[in-house]
Amino acid sequence: MTDSVAKKLVPVILSGGSGTRLWPLSRELHPKQFHSLVGEETLLQSTVTRLDGLEGLAAPIVICNEEHRFFVAEQLRQIGCAGHRIILEPEGRNTAPAVALAAIQAMADHGDCILVVMPADHAIRDIAALREAMQLAVDCASQGGMVTFGVTPTSPHTGYGYIRATGRPWREHEGTLAIEQFVEKPDRDKAEAFLREGNYYWNSGMFAFAAQKYLDELAEHRPEILQHCQAAMQSTTTDLDFIRVDAQAFCRCESDSIDYAVMEHTRAGVVIPLGSDWNDVGSWTALSEEFDKDERGNARVGDVIHEACNNCFFYSRDRLIAAAGVDDLIVVETTDAVFVTRKGDDVNIRNIVATLKQQQREEAITHRKVMRPWGNYDALDIAERFKVKRITVEPGQKLSLQLHHHRAEHWIVVSGTAKVTRGNETFMLSENESTFIPVGERHRLENPGKIPLELIEVQSGGYLGEDDIVRFEDNYGR
Repeated sequence: MTDSVAKKLVPVILSGGSGTRLWPLSRELHPKQFHSLVGEETLLQSTVTRLDGLEGLAAPIVICNEEHRFFVAEQLRQIGCAGHRIILEPEGRNTAPAVALAAIQAMADHGDCILVVMPADHAIRDIAALREAMQLAVDCASQGGMVTFGVTPTSPHTGYGYIRATGRPWREHEGTLAIEQFVEKPDRDKAEAFLREGNYYWNSGMFAFAAQKYLDELAEHRPEILQHCQAAMQSTTTDLDFIRVDAQAFCRCESDSIDYAVMEHTRAGVVIPLGSDWNDVGSWTALSEEFDKDERGNARVGDVIHEACNNCFFYSRDRLIAAAGVDDLIVVETTDAVFVTRKGDDVNIRNIVATLKQQQREEAITHRKVMRPWGNYDALDIAERFKVKRITVEPGQKLSLQLHHHRAEHWIVVSGTAKVTRGNETFMLSENESTFIPVGERHRLENPGKIPLELIEVQSGGYLGEDDIVRFEDNYGR
């Protein structure tokens, strides 16, 4: 290594995606990066931990939106990630402004440092090879290189952008290539030609560069983006684990990617080839490649029984999937939706999600089981004037002090101990005990115990929407 020893290595995790191509599992308020799709860790957690062991590694900076902030904070806590920064984007403006925010924050925390930019929703199997490539990228970045990682293509894929590399290493660094050109997503004929030529790589969306170098390049090629991001970071506010930027200043930014804003223009572009085990998990077909297949080409996850099926992918989350005599199908089951398509046709799922949104159906936005910073709830049954929920409150957590204008609530404790505030009184409830919260009554639910609190809530009233809530106190800044 060169002078990179003295510089911190700061992971920048981009976690702003909605992951609609993996509906019905991935939804707007619970997208794919927060699910455990490959292995026990979520995709976000795997992204954070895959750099463990690299020299000078600092805590990550995660960029996400307001709705996902508690997912990020809780999942980082679960893997023991301390000292992290979570920057909240008021609105999505693509990767160039997001990384500018991170670079400014990283400079404030560490001085000039090396940023390793990674999307939160990719799967990579060969972690040792990735870390070796990352170390090479750090060396190049410490010498002014603007590094991107190119994936060796295994098929004429038309869903990825491509990087055309020269045959020359960058500044004599073995294992690197100078970048000749970035290429838009091609049609099939062009993709096949790229594969034959052999000097093209899939654009992975991962980068490494010095924080100051990135800001300098942005100042040269897209100065207005840098100016708006600097203004947004000049008046930040801190809320729990979260850094909130100036919304008005940030939203003046044009939406642009790192590729368009910087990498296509820089004179210091470097591509480091990665092996073919990278997967952007961008579709159900892509996800199916992460699982072992039987002798007839079938892959399965969860409770699945199949007979005389060929080349299928069955993904069950909650219930049994049984299939017989079908070929080339993808079948995905969740608590409230089932998706069936032929392999290769799953790209049409975006039209399904668009239709759901047009019809204002909740299945496009959220799951029946909804995660909250204090725990979760599962909507067991819903009718015109009642809703039944199963609520789980984690030890030491509490809901906001609140009231509802249009609904009453009846709580029955199933397990654990509940501390209830109702009007001016506070009392405890144990297993099999219950209480009633009238319409318009201030109330709060807490778990003072050491095990999760489980209860059944029965709502009744003329309007049962989640927006019928007035908060007076809240531990989570909502």
